[in-house]
Amino acid sequence: MSSSPAGDPATPPPEGPGGGRVPAVPRREFDEIFAAVRTWGRWSPADRGAWNRVTGEHVRRAAALVRSGRTVPLGLPWNTAPGTEGERPALHHMTDLGDVEAPEPATYKDFIGADYHGKSVSHLDALSHIAYRGLLYDGRPARESVGAGGARFGAVDALGPLVTRGVLLDLPAVRGRPWLEPGEAVRARDVLDAEEALGVRAGEGCAVLLRTGRFRRRRERGPWDLGAAGAGFHVDALPLLAERAIALLGGDGDSDLRPSPVEGVHSPVHTLAVAAMGVPLLDNLDLEELSAACAEAGRYEFMIVVTPLAVPGGTGSPVNPVAVL
Repeated sequence: MSSSPAGDPATPPPEGPGGGRVPAVPRREFDEIFAAVRTWGRWSPADRGAWNRVTGEHVRRAAALVRSGRTVPLGLPWNTAPGTEGERPALHHMTDLGDVEAPEPATYKDFIGADYHGKSVSHLDALSHIAYRGLLYDGRPARESVGAGGARFGAVDALGPLVTRGVLLDLPAVRGRPWLEPGEAVRARDVLDAEEALGVRAGEGCAVLLRTGRFRRRRERGPWDLGAAGAGFHVDALPLLAERAIALLGGDGDSDLRPSPVEGVHSPVHTLAVAAMGVPLLDNLDLEELSAACAEAGRYEFMIVVTPLAVPGGTGSPVNPVAVL
């Protein structure tokens, strides 16, 4: 874990606007939540997990949400700069400057690469990304399912594209603040309050996106160590999201509250969503333009299109989702 860079240091903040520390969750209680939200054995193919919920009817209903036709990209610019939140910046260099092939026409080519599971690249986590107590989603043994050649279960190429209804939970807008502070929890009651305030409700087959205001805070206060402190969902919000039968979860962070409230589990929301519920995650989305677009439109639902790269055996993919209002 990297140390906090110069700028506004991240310190453990209150649980919410009313203050108070985030309550710890005993491991036994966490395991009970895991068992309660687990959907193992429910779908075929199992390695698509909750994306099996999205039918043609869900796509048609999502398309009916398109009114103005405004399209909002949600992916970050390809980040090659070291020394920010990401300890593993992406790669980009030229491989042809018009001097490799025959003279006409001149061609220009480049290379990109990324160790994208981290804090600096917008990406999707497939179901092979997280194992808990040695098991991937659907109870598949991780050691038998993932090796040096990649994943044999839950790989990103099994998912395919997703078109569905998206819901933005814009917590800073609800709380009347520019951002949530690092380490600030979004609990089940906060999800319900946000839905009521924004006039939206998460439902079957939808994508739920959490805006914490991370990138506005970074722009105004500077970077900090997101591995040490980040706003996100408390584990008590996951049973509610499981009850709503969502298909996808994401945000401008990685959805997890940091530091983790569960001793011995550094990413409990990843664990519950991916390994128990079969819900892929979208991490490090830029939701600032979407926040403004939703406020302008007066609605916090839209069609979302997610097209991960079809990487055989991949545990995820860089991605640039698009919201259409």
